[in-house]
Amino acid sequence: MLPAAARLRRSEDFRVVLRRGSRAGRRRLVVHALTTDPSAAADAVQSTTAPSAARAGFVVSKAVGNSVVRHRVSRRLRHLVSARLGTLPAGTALVVRALPPSSTASSAELGSDLDAALRRLGLLSSRRPAGDVPRPTRPADAAPDHGSAV
Repeated sequence: MLPAAARLRRSEDFRVVLRRGSRAGRRRLVVHALTTDPSAAADAVQSTTAPSAARAGFVVSKAVGNSVVRHRVSRRLRHLVSARLGTLPAGTALVVRALPPSSTASSAELGSDLDAALRRLGLLSSRRPAGDVPRPTRPADAAPDHGSAV
């Protein structure tokens, strides 16, 4: 779950990011990014505060699937974005829009599309984020591990 400070919640913020921000589309998702946070820009006019942390919002329409599928896609995207928020510049606002092919995509496929879109926007370096380390796979001939050390 993203903390409240890391979420876009107001429709006005979404609208500003979608209209003024840069866009990078991939097969399964589209990422819109605005390097100055929309609410921080309004606050900066009133006071001289430091830019806020990176924030993200998600758009998963009914075209993606029924509510179960939409929530699964949202959870996957939220987990992937939360691992990358710390690497984004302060004051960045992201809107991740899921496309219909995201309904059948694995988390790894969504992650690679997200990384490619962020790299295209210049927000992510070419290396993997620290929280996105691939899990080691066990050999096919190994005995199953049932989680008991005794």
